[in-house]
Amino acid sequence: MGGKKRRRVERPSIHPRNKYSENPPDFALLASLYPSFKPFVFLNRAGRPTIDWTDFNATRELTRVLLLHDHGLNWWIPDGQLCPTVPNRSNYIHWIEDLLSSDIIPKTSTDGNNVRGFDIGTGANCIYPLLGASLLGWSFVGTDVTDVALEWAEKNVKSNPHISELIEIRKVESDGSTPSGEGLHIGESFIVEGEKDLSGINAGDTEPLPSCSLDADLGSNKSYHGPPVLLGVLKDGENLDFCMCNPPFFETMEEAGLNPKTSCGGTPEEMVCPGGEKAFITRIIDDSVILKHSFRWYTSMVGKKSNLKILVSKLRNVGVTIVKTTEFVQGQTCRWGIAWSFVPSARKMILPHVAKKNNQSFMLEGLQRQFSAINVLQSVESFFCTIGASCKSNASSFTVDVAISNDHCNAILKTEVQGYNELNNYQYMQETCDGSSLPPSFEELCFRISVFQQIPGTLLVRGSLKDRESPGSGVFWSIFQQLEEVLKNKFCREKAS
Repeated sequence: MGGKKRRRVERPSIHPRNKYSENPPDFALLASLYPSFKPFVFLNRAGRPTIDWTDFNATRELTRVLLLHDHGLNWWIPDGQLCPTVPNRSNYIHWIEDLLSSDIIPKTSTDGNNVRGFDIGTGANCIYPLLGASLLGWSFVGTDVTDVALEWAEKNVKSNPHISELIEIRKVESDGSTPSGEGLHIGESFIVEGEKDLSGINAGDTEPLPSCSLDADLGSNKSYHGPPVLLGVLKDGENLDFCMCNPPFFETMEEAGLNPKTSCGGTPEEMVCPGGEKAFITRIIDDSVILKHSFRWYTSMVGKKSNLKILVSKLRNVGVTIVKTTEFVQGQTCRWGIAWSFVPSARKMILPHVAKKNNQSFMLEGLQRQFSAINVLQSVESFFCTIGASCKSNASSFTVDVAISNDHCNAILKTEVQGYNELNNYQYMQETCDGSSLPPSFEELCFRISVFQQIPGTLLVRGSLKDRESPGSGVFWSIFQQLEEVLKNKFCREKAS
């Protein structure tokens, strides 16, 4: 008797507001419009225009023409500096836009609608401030420590006078604790888990990736000992909407050079530090504990999936109110984002005595064409299976029966376990807005989730408690709310506010 068929995992996709979501870069068109780019373009075995990703000059010229053609930005970096890929960096910007526009935490800005960001280690390329300012009109502080990075970041800002007043480049002064040769160590590289084959983007036209395992043991518990990151760089009384960072993914340049198929440049100061990204992001977390409300959102890119759970656990221990994670995808390139806040949540958690309804429902409207009821049903099952709940799905009736223990409920409500592949976003509320504690414990909560087709592009998702007298009805309501947010973020064209 054959084994069970492995269920196909639905892959995340490029952010829907990314310029390249529906229209990937057209190398042939760019070559015809920009003579300097034409020598780097050739046909691959499939007959499609591409470039040699191992040629730094080719990747740099591609970035230059994309920024000019699609964003109206003048840009350049010297040899050897880190060369960013524009579609990937845009994903991060749009995710932060989602965080800022959500109602998870209240808006605290006193400067009207002007959004202010802080780019930790902006590099010579200054890519995030340039994209954020040109796409969304945000103002930025971009920091770095090396003279070359500061000089070229300034040049790239001044080369674009229409946004130059929005961007400040700030020098980070070393605190003297950094051994000779170490800098701020802000790195960008590409690590992938398996193969990605997303519709509309051909594997031969995307940047090849290293074969390092995302879940490899870090093998190190080193702490970051470098120049200041946030503390000592943020000015007294300075309050911003968010900070962002591409941390140093690697511990050594040998590790950074494991992929022979790409050349994105990068100096030791940009690519490595003792302890790699885990140590660096931990330093951001430590600084955030002191700075707290100086930023509405603290965020960072993460290159190794195995680090996410470690970092979420660290955040839980320091008492943040919200944790969000996401997966960024562009072609074969795959990374993760983590965000947290100390601002009290704007949403109350409903306690058992408040929520007496045994049935809950919501509509999934504007369903993206590639998704159907079965896709939603699979994601519902994965949502609960990820944290160890018992699930029994019935594809013919489009139902999932769930039995979930008190511990499993707390795992969802407190982000103890993160469903990284299915849960693109996750909210953790330490307590209710009025300071009330979590609901009393119970042995097991049993309920059924049903998915109904309404009209084309619209589904109804309904949850029903099996025990009408269950003391966990309030917990069920809270979990059902989180399920609604996850499914709408994943399947609908427009996210619910």
